[in-house]
Amino acid sequence: MKINKEIIIILATLIAIFLLFELTNIDMFVQRFFYDDSSHKWLLSHEKGSWLDIVFYTGIKKSIIIFAVIILFLYLYSFKKSAKNLREYRSGLLIVWLSVLIVPSIIGILKATTNVPCPCDSIYFGGNYPYIRVFDSMPQEIIKKFKCYPAGHASGGFALMSLYFLFKSKRNKIISITIALAIGWSMGIYKMLIGHHYLSHTIITMLLAWLLIIIIEKIVNKYCKL
Repeated sequence: MKINKEIIIILATLIAIFLLFELTNIDMFVQRFFYDDSSHKWLLSHEKGSWLDIVFYTGIKKSIIIFAVIILFLYLYSFKKSAKNLREYRSGLLIVWLSVLIVPSIIGILKATTNVPCPCDSIYFGGNYPYIRVFDSMPQEIIKKFKCYPAGHASGGFALMSLYFLFKSKRNKIISITIALAIGWSMGIYKMLIGHHYLSHTIITMLLAWLLIIIIEKIVNKYCKL
């Protein structure tokens, strides 16, 4: 598979944004708007079973999983002779299903290896650890392993940007990717408001998700034409 211009542009943008946040204090500047120094609390608190938890955390995660199962069913069903209307959407269905499966998995692997603390871990926001970015050295005395970068929760929402390749009309493509971005950012902003992520975590996840989706689309359309 040849690396086309689109992949190069997205990769270059991803690297540029990554370096911007690594070399500046934008994350800290933005995060301070979500933390009350006087009460030592975040704007929102994450409580299991609350309506915020259901809408922006557990509920939406379960909804995406159910959606992925439905997409897989439709893809498999498209091979039946009676499912003629689904055949033209077969490649798109496969792209969406693979994206919802692969994007969160890759983000999860990165989270497990970057060892970056969350905002709530930082001494600036009531935590016990220093503010550490990806390129910063972790003090030897800190044994705890952190899994905060990039934003894993929002990755499921941003994986839905793959719906762009499912629909045929430009209008539906725009609607689908707009909804996907709204879902991804609602999940990402929620995690920022409860102190679990910095702004860069969500932006990097969004860009990385789109890069992975583009790669998946190229592979499917080249090797999986059915």
